[in-house]
Amino acid sequence: MLPCAKLDPSRVDSPAYVVDLEALGRNLALLAHVQEASGCSVLLALKGFAAWSTFPLVGKYLDGVAASGPDEARLGAEELGKQVHTYCPAFDEASLRETIRYSDHVIFNSPSQVGRFRTIIDEHTPGKSFGLRINPEHSEVDVALYDPCARGSRLGTTRAALSQASLGGIDGLHFHTLCELGADALQRTLTVIEDRFEPWIDRAKWVNFGGGHHITKPGYDVSLLIELVREFKQRRGVDVFLEPGEAVGLNAGVLVASVLDIVDNDGHVAVLDTSATAHMPDVLEMPYRPQIRDAAEGGQLAHTYRLGGLSCLAGDMIGEYSFAQPLAVGDRLLFEDMAHYTMVKTSTFNGVRLPSIALYDPRDDSYRVQRRFDYLDYRNRLS
Repeated sequence: MLPCAKLDPSRVDSPAYVVDLEALGRNLALLAHVQEASGCSVLLALKGFAAWSTFPLVGKYLDGVAASGPDEARLGAEELGKQVHTYCPAFDEASLRETIRYSDHVIFNSPSQVGRFRTIIDEHTPGKSFGLRINPEHSEVDVALYDPCARGSRLGTTRAALSQASLGGIDGLHFHTLCELGADALQRTLTVIEDRFEPWIDRAKWVNFGGGHHITKPGYDVSLLIELVREFKQRRGVDVFLEPGEAVGLNAGVLVASVLDIVDNDGHVAVLDTSATAHMPDVLEMPYRPQIRDAAEGGQLAHTYRLGGLSCLAGDMIGEYSFAQPLAVGDRLLFEDMAHYTMVKTSTFNGVRLPSIALYDPRDDSYRVQRRFDYLDYRNRLS
């Protein structure tokens, strides 16, 4: 069933992100099955889904969070209260100490960072566990913007760099090579990693397989993932962690927006109360085309419109869509699959207000607005 399929859009703030708790629960239940069947720990990657009002539900299923710095680590520690594993491409001393305060595992990006902060590592051992991110120089991701193993990547330590490193106090290894990929991509990656990094794996207590595992996408080979993790654990004698973000929020929410105006310039242009650049930046960055419920590509249905955002950016365009009926001012549009990444990447560019955040539970038809944003949210991020 589509998320929020039973929700009357007229009940919803516009614009608003609405998370379907039943759909989110289905994702979490599948991830918990992977966790139990494989013997690994699954961590919610906050960079992909950080709607902390859902953490009471998340905490029933997953073992903790994966953070990317001190603020995400604090959010996970304070709002979920379970394991916190934090990796950052580079720390300064202040950010590292703040990160350690809220984290159980802290992962460095390079041997030079390990050397620089040797005293701090020793100071917090054995109470905290420290790791190092490796780069197997094996690409599975087609889009260069999202490929951690692209040529010249700053992310992770290559085998050549690792062979000359002093890693006292480092308990584990971390790799992240995937983005929206299947278990077959992980299988190929593991083969490379075990071949290139075997001496360091043999000394590790844990290995973090990173994120990008599209576990909750229909057709994902969950059985293969479970087999890969279980066999790796048995073969190497280590604990294993997975840290999906998108898989947690995949197809678990929508962005509801409204038509504010319709202008005619080489065709119909509908101006919405949302924005590609401010509210769904991946539309411009990746780029990608979001789906709209009951709409099709331009020209497929009777009435075609180019949809534009509320900012003054000329390129703030979402795309061309067609509808069975003509659009009118006030019509509500539901953008699909907007629970992950979109919410955490928003901005107040141009003073465009952030969409409200709401939770919907189709089991009792309850709709609760968790947060509305106003002028102070724009003002207080500046000075």
